[in-house]
Amino acid sequence: MKKFLLKKSKDIMLVISGALTALTLVVPDLGFIEWLSLIPAAIALISYSQDREIKYKKLYRKGMLFFISYYLVIYHWFLYMYPLDFAGISKMAAVGVVLFAWLGLSLFQALGSALIFVLFAFIFRLEILKRVSWVLPIFAAAIWTSFEWIQTIGWWGVPWGRLCLGQSNVTLFLRSSAVLGSYFLTFVIVAVNFSFACLIVFKESKKQLVSAAAILFCLNIVLGLTVTLSYKDEGDTVRFGAVQGNISTSEKWGGDTVNRSWEVHYKLTREAALNGADVIVWSETVLPYNFFENQTLVDYMSDLARTASSTILFSTFTEGNGADYSDSHYDGLYNSIVEVKSDGSYGENIYFKQRLVPFGEFVPMRSLITKIIPPLAELDVLGEDLLFGKDAVIIESEVGRIGCGICFDSIYEQLMREAVLSGAQILVISTNDAWFSDSAALEMHNSQARLRAIETGRYLVRSANTGISSIIDPLGREMTRLGALEDGIIYDDVYMRDNITPYTYIGNLFVYVCIAAVIGIVFSELVFYKRKNTF
Repeated sequence: MKKFLLKKSKDIMLVISGALTALTLVVPDLGFIEWLSLIPAAIALISYSQDREIKYKKLYRKGMLFFISYYLVIYHWFLYMYPLDFAGISKMAAVGVVLFAWLGLSLFQALGSALIFVLFAFIFRLEILKRVSWVLPIFAAAIWTSFEWIQTIGWWGVPWGRLCLGQSNVTLFLRSSAVLGSYFLTFVIVAVNFSFACLIVFKESKKQLVSAAAILFCLNIVLGLTVTLSYKDEGDTVRFGAVQGNISTSEKWGGDTVNRSWEVHYKLTREAALNGADVIVWSETVLPYNFFENQTLVDYMSDLARTASSTILFSTFTEGNGADYSDSHYDGLYNSIVEVKSDGSYGENIYFKQRLVPFGEFVPMRSLITKIIPPLAELDVLGEDLLFGKDAVIIESEVGRIGCGICFDSIYEQLMREAVLSGAQILVISTNDAWFSDSAALEMHNSQARLRAIETGRYLVRSANTGISSIIDPLGREMTRLGALEDGIIYDDVYMRDNITPYTYIGNLFVYVCIAAVIGIVFSELVFYKRKNTF
């Protein structure tokens, strides 16, 4: 047994390192561990890279081992979705779907992420870096950061496992995102871990390694302090409220609970209005119907807004665009946010959700999935694919310009950035996290919203059906919140801001620099190798 453990010690290091790093994202109270948790994996990777007899194929498998451990912990909350009552499938089928989603998504993301190990080993073995080992942590961080950004591309990209989320409880560390984006903190975390690993493995370059790690760590803090000290609000405040009805997914899609849902949201909306809320935000698809096709509900919402004397932003299903709500030539529905003004009229601009949830709101490769895994295709609760929104629609409300996002939108930084560039003075997120029950996914999703507030320098109001609802300031601090599986309202006074953060200007320029650095060093080696063989 001892020999076996010794032989597999590096593999064990990879598994422990992957799981422990992921745990800091799931439980941010353990975030301090993240500054050390990658060291075992880094030591193992450096050791494998030093042995040129080890093929890249094997290195890829080692990467799979690390990232499978990582993503299985990240996506453990899929287990909380059982028994999928809303889908109307058997319990046995629900077990299969939940396990397939948990294992399948973990495997799928590991398949791409494992290339990090291959690319690092390739760069590690370059002749050009043999005498400057102290820069290896920089390239390791650049590679990881590049792959983290790649996960935002395409419908298959799910950037749920961002390393920076492990620091959610230390908002000072997050605030550098207002300058260079959240990927910079990921870069710093990886660089610090690999610097410690190189200190352990190599005897030379200790001073340079310590200096590089210290400079990056301190730079992140300096940027965070600069953002904090330069923060300033001006102008008048607007009181926003968020309604949390706490209607479970199985109830919501059951078809028999519309009256209860109306009663709860009517009561909470009136309560928010009595507490002075100028704008009241409802959670995602409180009314799971083709809204403008149901005149009774349309009239009800108008009457409620007039009675409350408040603007209501609510998510529902719509078809068509613009003020002509009867326009139904679009072959499908949108998950939308509609503005009901305090006089009962409807705003002309409707926000359409841009990043739909695969297998929840649409089924990718539907015909193939239906043949191979029928229960997975049945998860689409509407029975049809929703349509994708294409633009950052700004709601020109009575209190100012509002940028919107629905659920999954909030984990893609580019969408919120585009909303601010389009003129948004505040951000609103309407979401339904009831699928996650009271798992760690609720906190992880809410932490993504905090990043969006910091990056854009905007107040953010988040209304979640079963929690967590929160109002977040531009420094990432929760001004108020309502926890999981509670019904109620939150409200606070916020500023409609017009300032533009450096990140909003430059976007993911830092990521592009990382990608360019990786490509540049590989290209330099190819040129060096060609010249060497020429002469």
